[in-house]
Amino acid sequence: MNGYGGPPPYGPGPQGQNWPPPNPYTMYPPPRKAGPLSFFWALAPLFTCGFATPFTIAFAAVRRRSAWLAASAVLYAACVVAWISIVNAYEPEKIPEGQSALIAVGMLGAWIGGTIQSLVIREQVFAPRPDPSTPNERALALARQRRTLRDQARELAQSDPSLARELRVGRPDLPRQYDDGGLVDLNHAPPHVVAGLPGMTPQLVGQILRARETVGCFVSAEDVSAAASLPPHLTSELAEYTVYLP
Repeated sequence: MNGYGGPPPYGPGPQGQNWPPPNPYTMYPPPRKAGPLSFFWALAPLFTCGFATPFTIAFAAVRRRSAWLAASAVLYAACVVAWISIVNAYEPEKIPEGQSALIAVGMLGAWIGGTIQSLVIREQVFAPRPDPSTPNERALALARQRRTLRDQARELAQSDPSLARELRVGRPDLPRQYDDGGLVDLNHAPPHVVAGLPGMTPQLVGQILRARETVGCFVSAEDVSAAASLPPHLTSELAEYTVYLP
């Protein structure tokens, strides 16, 4: 198909505005940032006095597939377990001095340390995961999506021509909201849009327009090729990128 993706959605008007305009279909949305809910996740260790820290960091480890975060979650879990075990093993006033130090380390490590770490890695944890596909794979997916849109628009033109005309299927020269995947209505599109089809030359555009004036309306790519005496290899290109509304 010569890599043709169909004409852009808007063409020049009578005054000949810029042609072609930037193609919106090749632009990708900017990466999303971590939302407000990520702050609740990051502050869970603070609100729970450290008890939620192992689970909070374990969530981050799974989401980011990080071994060091998984190790951190295990360490925080050990701190919490040690803290609870010592507290349950002794009366509050009879806790040995060394054990008291372990309680402080376990409590502060899981409580304060977990809160600080969660806040530090919050953006990283909730940032969108990078797209593993290559630029070529994304381009291929986009081309397939455009082809699907063209097929859907052609089906609409066959089943409900009036609605297709209202949606301006095949008319990239007119303002519209419906995305037809880059189709051109050869029965109504102006010359500069016809010229944007693959393989077109000024001579071939002239042949198509003269044939259109003679026959009135085309019904298929084969009809256009025969009526306008086009080279045979253009028939498949026209079949892919054109539509024929009455």
